Amino acid sequence: MIRTVDLRGLSLSKSEYAASLPRATLDVGAAMDLIAPILHRVQHGTEADLKALALEFDAIAPETIRVPEQLLLGCLADLNPSIRTALEIAIERVRRVHADQVRHESITIVVAGGSVTEKWIPVDRVGLYVPGGRAVYPSSVIMNVVPAQIAKVASIAVASPPQKDFGGYPHPTILATCALLGITEVYAVGGAQAIALFAYGMKDVCEKTDLVTGPGNIYVAAAKRALRGIVGIDSEAGPTEIAILADESAFAQDVAADMISQAEHDTIAAAVLVTDSQELAAKVEAELRVRVGKTKHSERIREALSGIQSAIVLVDSIAQGLDVVNAYGAEHLEIHTKSARADATHIRNAGAVFIGRYAPVSLGDYAAGSNHVLPTGGCACHSSGLSVQTFLRGLHFVEYDKAAFDEITATVVTLANSEDLPAHGEAMTVRNEGRE
Repeated sequence: MIRTVDLRGLSLSKSEYAASLPRATLDVGAAMDLIAPILHRVQHGTEADLKALALEFDAIAPETIRVPEQLLLGCLADLNPSIRTALEIAIERVRRVHADQVRHESITIVVAGGSVTEKWIPVDRVGLYVPGGRAVYPSSVIMNVVPAQIAKVASIAVASPPQKDFGGYPHPTILATCALLGITEVYAVGGAQAIALFAYGMKDVCEKTDLVTGPGNIYVAAAKRALRGIVGIDSEAGPTEIAILADESAFAQDVAADMISQAEHDTIAAAVLVTDSQELAAKVEAELRVRVGKTKHSERIREALSGIQSAIVLVDSIAQGLDVVNAYGAEHLEIHTKSARADATHIRNAGAVFIGRYAPVSLGDYAAGSNHVLPTGGCACHSSGLSVQTFLRGLHFVEYDKAAFDEITATVVTLANSEDLPAHGEAMTVRNEGRE
């Protein structure tokens, strides 16, 4: 069901380790070619074009692309009380964690009379994408909306694909969660066309946004790549992935269940176990054979686990295992070792790290308080997950008085001349012309 990669006895570089654990192949470039006509159609189109695209890709078109506010409120009123309570608990925990991410103004006195103030200013308007399709993701509404609200973004819009079972509007639980969070601007549009709508805006439908965030399929990723620069993006999210670093102390049923939980997302989801225990590897493989057949989405899960992107990786030691998982840079990394907390201090590259038996990825997906919109495809080596910071920009405010200006003028002129940009220096010295 799942292949084995044996790295024992090898001492490889970071790139060599990464290459030994291939991920699912996604041809975003080819997807960009496919979506180019869609982007053009949205850029120059009307609401009728959005409805036509909904019919083409979702097999239904809503009466209006913008979801009526009364429908949002109605979905909230009809929401199962136990689901509402669970959502409220998740929202409270996510708010608690993200509130500590708020950046504060700092003032640096560079010299007497000269200062630089850094202020963190929210973007004016954001478009938040919530995927649909195989599953319903109210949790993604929370993970996108809460940090944007804490960042004090003034204008927030959400888009989610039309659903055939609900009259062409997004799933009622998605709409109820938006209402629960006070979001009233929601659009029934999915895929590349949703990203284009936020990037370009559309007269009488939707105002252009400054930033788009949220996970999606390859066409969403392709649209983000194509429109980056026209609109800001958080990342090009790829298939979900879990890596688990474990030794002989790990519980095989825990490891197997956690691998299955991520494989449940998609046939190209990745599940990777890195262990120095051949006995644990054998037990996990046996658990997978038993558990996959008993779970609801067994066919999808089996395909994901048997794909090239998933593997059980054997290493000589946890130290080597740490090198492997740092090279891999997983979206989600679980550590199931005797010294899990100490081992976690050596992690440099991961979207989020889950320490010990009682911190599975599922907890982070919903109610740990952390964000589940995380870098995939190895991008954790240079990128972070969604946070309040995603929606903020650092602006410098420079203020010098005459004495501080005069003291530094000669230095600026020297540097300007050294770069053969004399007009830069003249912009300094002109301020002393005719002063006396």
